[in-house]
Amino acid sequence: MDIILNDVEVRVLGSLIEKELTTPEYYPLSLNSLTNACNQKSNRDPAMALTEEDVVRALDSLRFKQLAVLSAEGGRVPKYRHLLAEKLGLMAAEQAILCELLVRGPQTGGELRTRGERMYPFGDLAAVEEVLQELMVRETPLITLLPRQPGRKEGRYAQLFSGLPECGEESSEARPEPARQRVVAENERIAKLEAEVTELHEEVAALRQLMEEFKKQFE
Repeated sequence: MDIILNDVEVRVLGSLIEKELTTPEYYPLSLNSLTNACNQKSNRDPAMALTEEDVVRALDSLRFKQLAVLSAEGGRVPKYRHLLAEKLGLMAAEQAILCELLVRGPQTGGELRTRGERMYPFGDLAAVEEVLQELMVRETPLITLLPRQPGRKEGRYAQLFSGLPECGEESSEARPEPARQRVVAENERIAKLEAEVTELHEEVAALRQLMEEFKKQFE
């Protein structure tokens, strides 16, 4: 799909959807409330320890991608809400399924029914499967069914906002922790900035040399 989100953006978007559906009286969310929602120990996989700065960067990116906005209902404290339903024309049941996949990763239909009940009253597993099918057959699919893993009876569904999963099978190599992924990304960003600074220094040195040569013409 055209929209590709990183892990922090996925968590922020999922948390906004969750709180709108489960605690609408406290929605939209302040930055502090949203950060706490992202770092919840329950209903989250993997667990994260995001700072408010992490969440602000993700919000800025989501706002640029027209998936979140600063709410007009904020009052004295700025508050944020998601735009996923408006942007993609999603019903409450579809939002509940996507939310679960965003905050907890790939899951089976049965897991989605059990865990999604807190956001939408699915009557039975067939109701969940109907919503899953609708999300898969859209012009731009929002989810996909992963290949069934060895030893598992059911395949798991995954959201596509962070791209197509590389493989449906569990890797024997442990997945890097979210904190390590963020550190790697930050190191890459710093390395890029350092390279740009070095390039600028070289350009300034070249300009100084040209200026000195220019001055010598009038001595």
